[in-house]
Amino acid sequence: MPYYLYIVTTSEPSDKKSVSLVSEFDVFKAAKNEVKRLRAEQPLADNQIYKITFAGDTAEAEKSLTDHREEPIAKEWEK
Repeated sequence: MPYYLYIVTTSEPSDKKSVSLVSEFDVFKAAKNEVKRLRAEQPLADNQIYKITFAGDTAEAEKSLTDHREEPIAKEWEK
């Protein structure tokens, strides 16, 4: 399964996410080096971030990046 590099954009009022595929890699190290280079050379707007995801195809990758996740509930002993 390949590694996908995306730009994830979050809309402020609704926290809805949109994704834009940047590139695809067979090896994690290559994906990690590319995202480090992009973060240094091409900074994004405040509501955007570069993300790497491991998935079977682009549809699965986009679903994992755009799914809403509940915030974890901190237990009393974790505070």
